Amino acid sequence: MTTIPLNSTKKGVISVTKIERPYGEDSAPVASVGISLTGNAESPEWKVHIPMDNLDEVIKALQSL
Repeated sequence: MTTIPLNSTKKGVISVTKIERPYGEDSAPVASVGISLTGNAESPEWKVHIPMDNLDEVIKALQSL
């Protein structure tokens, strides 16, 4: 897991990790991005799962902002 300090907060973090089988044995890997305002990277208040097959497209979209 990679943890990044969340700007404009005292303890907040962004956590990024890969989950191999997030929805059971037959599910595809995802990149999990979480936000914790309290600094608890293991239990973020918000998270999104991005299929690894879509990751390049999502990165390009974010870079174009």
